[in-house]
Amino acid sequence: MATLQCRVVSAREEIYAGEISMLIATGSEGEVGILAGHTPLITLLKPGSMRIQTPDGNEEVIYVSGGVLEVQPKLVTVLADTAVRAHDLDEAKIVEARKKAEQMLANQTETLQTNAALASLAESVAQLQTIRKYRNRA
Repeated sequence: MATLQCRVVSAREEIYAGEISMLIATGSEGEVGILAGHTPLITLLKPGSMRIQTPDGNEEVIYVSGGVLEVQPKLVTVLADTAVRAHDLDEAKIVEARKKAEQMLANQTETLQTNAALASLAESVAQLQTIRKYRNRA
């Protein structure tokens, strides 16, 4: 199977760099799969899990908080504010953050605070979904 290079970079660090056979992520228009030879593309990413399949058949699951996916002829680049390997996500902390966001949402009257609570809740839900996808593959 043909391969291409991939880099996943967050604001803090490079999360992944290497050869891949496939990448699946959630773009602004839905799920997108990238294989070698894919047409050049730039798309926004929604918060959620991203799957990277290596040439040896292993799969890496990474949570991204959103960002940009760029496909060039021999390189896929993901730039994300936050990117964390699924096995590094702390489920207990995420559940606590979700509860806190739900409480904030229930007690807010200002639009700005409501939007912040909704964003926090959406991020927590996306992280929990990433953990579940990772567990189902492990």
